[in-house]
Amino acid sequence: MKILVCITNVPDTTAKISFTDNDTKLNKNGVQFIIGPYDDYALARGVELKEQSGGNLTVLHVGEADAEPQIRKALAIGADDAIRVNADPQDSYFVAAQIAHIASQHSYDLILMGRESIDYNSGVVHGLVGEMLGIPSYSPVMKLDLEGNTATITREIDGGKEVLKAPLPLVLGCQEPIAEWKIPNMRGIMTARTKPLNVVEPVSVDDMTVPQTYQLPAPKGACKMIPASEAETLIKLLQTEAKVL
Repeated sequence: MKILVCITNVPDTTAKISFTDNDTKLNKNGVQFIIGPYDDYALARGVELKEQSGGNLTVLHVGEADAEPQIRKALAIGADDAIRVNADPQDSYFVAAQIAHIASQHSYDLILMGRESIDYNSGVVHGLVGEMLGIPSYSPVMKLDLEGNTATITREIDGGKEVLKAPLPLVLGCQEPIAEWKIPNMRGIMTARTKPLNVVEPVSVDDMTVPQTYQLPAPKGACKMIPASEAETLIKLLQTEAKVL
C-alpha cells in the first residue's frame, strides 16, 4: 500500500492577519503556522491505514522552506518520508498540478488531503488532482475503511450521509470524524530528524488566477438589543438593515 498525504502550511486559527506590499501579500511576521486542521485528519487516518496494512506513507507539501517544521511534524506523527515542491503557490490549480505530477511518478494507491485549506478555503484541489490523474475523487470523507483494493467511504452530502464503495486508486478530501488528531511523541520527533525530506522544483504551469489585492473582513458592527415585546421592530430591522429577510 502506497499512501500520499498532502498537507498545507496555514496560519494558526488564532493568528492576527495583516497584509503587505499594498495588500497583495500576507504579512508572515509574528504569525504562527500549523498543518491545516483538515489535513491533520487525513494524516491521522493515513497513519492508521499504514499501520493496519503495512506499506509506505509519503507526505507532500507544495510551498517554501518555512513549511519544513510542519513537514517534520508530519514525519514525527508517522509518515515515512516527505516531498516538498519548492514553490510559492498562487492558486489551487498550480497546487493540484504539482501534486498530480508527483503522484503520476510514484503510482500511489491512495491520495489523502483535507477537504479544504483554512486560508483560501477553495475546497477544489482534490477534485482537480483526480481529474488530472484520471481517477475518482470524493469529498468530504468522514469515514474510510479498506478491504483489499476496495475502499468503503462515508461522506457528507446535503441532508445526510452517503456510503459508497470504490476501487483504488482514489483521491479523497477528508474531514472529522475520519480519525483523531495525533500528537507526535518524543521517539517520533527524534526519528523525524533523519527521515528523508526531498525538495524538488515545480513543473511549469500557466497562471490561472493572479491575486490583485487582499482585504480583511469588515469589523463587526454594534449589537442592537430589541425587547421581546417589539417583534415588529425586529422584523423591520432585519429587512431594512441586516437585509436577511
